[in-house]
Amino acid sequence: MDIAAVVGSFLGLFAIVGGQLLEGGHIGQIMQGTAAIIVVGGTLGAMLVAYPTEDIIRAVQMIPVIYKKVDMDFRPVIEEIVRIATIARKEGVLAVEGQKDTIQNEMFKRSIKFVIDGFEPNTVKEILETEIYITFEEEEMAGKVFEGAGGFAPTIGIIGAVLGLIHVMSMLNDPSKIGDGIAVAFVATVYGVGLSNLILIPWGTKLKRKAQQRMMVKEVIRLGVTGIQEGLNPHFLKEKLEVFLEEHLRGGGGHGGGDAKA
Repeated sequence: MDIAAVVGSFLGLFAIVGGQLLEGGHIGQIMQGTAAIIVVGGTLGAMLVAYPTEDIIRAVQMIPVIYKKVDMDFRPVIEEIVRIATIARKEGVLAVEGQKDTIQNEMFKRSIKFVIDGFEPNTVKEILETEIYITFEEEEMAGKVFEGAGGFAPTIGIIGAVLGLIHVMSMLNDPSKIGDGIAVAFVATVYGVGLSNLILIPWGTKLKRKAQQRMMVKEVIRLGVTGIQEGLNPHFLKEKLEVFLEEHLRGGGGHGGGDAKA
């Protein structure tokens, strides 16, 4: 679980509600169903116009990814690649056939089959690069959908506030209701700005960053498969792939990170 994302979501909500209570207000003052309908419904409507339905559905389906931590420790994948590379170098690529079922990473298992089946190196490279590109584009687009929605929400909130003020103007003959009416009108603005800056834009930014992180492990696999096809020395291949590791994880195979890169 991505603890920072969970804490950040609750902290933002707590700050808003806590500030309202510290100012002497109460929760009921910012719980307005009409304002919620205007902001949420208006934002959703704008999203449906701006983006294909498939992109919106994919973005919603990827919400759980926001709160899941991306494992940036690629060492198990690298070790698998090096193990297969050692077998391929010593016994030939066909010897890898018997080891295919022992591979844990699904993308690597699928990719090494191309090598076993004798695909041309350029063909394998193109297949993997295309898969990485399409997956990254889909995941990044999910982030862009939320960021776009974050741009719509504040404006819809202002529309809700204006509608509320129009209603207030119709009550000028009863001054006692004007204050409460104005307060209710501005709740829509709070919803719009809050929804945008506490939820939608942060979600979009997080998804785009995680799309980059998830792409890195795919790049490790692509380079590993390419290295196996080229017959690279397994030790050299390992050094090449460990470049993708975070600094404190490098050289985890029993030697220091500095010596390993020397």
